[in-house]
Amino acid sequence: MARPDKSAAVAELTDQFRSSNAAVLTEYRGLTVAQLKELRRSLGENAQYAVVKNTLTKIAANEAGITTLDDHFTGPTAVAFITGDPVESAKGLRDFAKENPNLIIKGGVLDGKALSADEIKKLADLESREVLLAKLAGAMKGKQSQAAALFQALPSKFVRTAEALRAKVEQGGAGTPAPVEAEAAE
Repeated sequence: MARPDKSAAVAELTDQFRSSNAAVLTEYRGLTVAQLKELRRSLGENAQYAVVKNTLTKIAANEAGITTLDDHFTGPTAVAFITGDPVESAKGLRDFAKENPNLIIKGGVLDGKALSADEIKKLADLESREVLLAKLAGAMKGKQSQAAALFQALPSKFVRTAEALRAKVEQGGAGTPAPVEAEAAE
């Protein structure tokens, strides 16, 4: 009788592994229900945190094509399935783990690539996608402004030089070329 329930659970976990951009495995031993609720809120809207059974999750991960997590399915395990920005959720996990040392980040997977706990912490140190895009746009705008100033500088320098030569010629200043006819007469 339990077999159909387990099959349904494996199918649901497999779908979650396939539909998520990233998955982070954690050990939650010693956390209260209130702390788990707070953790779920800190992960953001694009992440789902679920306490799972190791054997069923291992089978689901393997069915989804993820075999690099097999060593992490020991002890009490929970998985954060991330469908949005993985940096935001990694920051939430890192910050919560700092405040609650009972939460241990075991490892994870990002776009099919295995991540260690240290790599997840490095991911959390990155700025969010929006901030990185804003910095890129600012850098591109800065380069365009530099190019526009350069293109504007050349004609304006030419105009200033021509104006200086015209003023010098009008004043009859030194260095005015001698008429060609006078040189030919000598």
